[in-house]
Amino acid sequence: MIYSPNSPILCRLPRVTIVGAGRVGSTLAQRIAEKNLADVVLLDIVAGMPQGLALDLLEARGIELHNRQIVGTNNYADTSGSQIVVITAGLPRKPGMSRDDLLKTNAKIVVEAAKQAIAYSPNAIFIVVTNPLDVMTYLAWQATGLPRDRVMGMAGVLDSARFETFIALELGVLPADVKAMVLGSHGDLMVPLSRYATVNGVPITELLDTATIDRLVERTRNGGAEIVELMQTGGAFFAPASATSVMVESILLNQSRLLPVATYLQGEYGLDDIVIGVPCRLGCGGIEEVLELHLTDGEREALQTSAQSVRNNIDRAQEILNGG
Repeated sequence: MIYSPNSPILCRLPRVTIVGAGRVGSTLAQRIAEKNLADVVLLDIVAGMPQGLALDLLEARGIELHNRQIVGTNNYADTSGSQIVVITAGLPRKPGMSRDDLLKTNAKIVVEAAKQAIAYSPNAIFIVVTNPLDVMTYLAWQATGLPRDRVMGMAGVLDSARFETFIALELGVLPADVKAMVLGSHGDLMVPLSRYATVNGVPITELLDTATIDRLVERTRNGGAEIVELMQTGGAFFAPASATSVMVESILLNQSRLLPVATYLQGEYGLDDIVIGVPCRLGCGGIEEVLELHLTDGEREALQTSAQSVRNNIDRAQEILNGG
């Protein structure tokens, strides 16, 4: 809380907590601060690491021309009163490892983080980034007991950005002119909607042949694994942080942007009691609307297949948490 000399009232600046100070978390902290969106609390279990990262970011404020407060901590009490809590904590992917291989370790981490964070920020909106993302978002929703509009996962924004990138590279056009939409799970069974992909309003089906589009779709599905194999020592973090910051921005500034995010479905797309990526409007209350697109039979079947994979992993995660 700070006092404004021009007003007798106390003013509260927006606060975003990031649980997990690894590459994604620390890069996201930088994005949020340098966009001047909110003060940031960076939390991690490793003593000294979030404090050091926060100090490093603070020392860049004069250069980057912002005055956002950045706090590093190992104590959830320091996250009190956050408008948004982003969970990035968990084991990262390694070469040859699928997102689902992370299930056992990360399920326990995410549930504990969600329970701790909601205790100090009961009015917060939660964004989950930890993989396997759809399952972790479901577990965070359960752990917090929040309505579905306040718990979501970052998936489709990143996957759509990758699809847009590969289209732009293929056509040699400005990436900002390319718009695409990817639904489904954040994994190999994601559903890129080629007929919704455009370059300045022109469908890519008018610009690329079917074989090329299929190749770009497949590269999108394996976008994360491609980076893991190249880096060998970790996974993507720049683009995931950017994708998450877009969601944070839409919520804090009440932009009501239409973005593909992982959300709990209650009958939409013929799916129930599951978290999966679909287009949603994001505003100050979180998920303001779940948009149900008219899908072709093939697209709907692919989404159902993607959902079944998520459901299997949700069941397995709950067995693990229950000691199974």
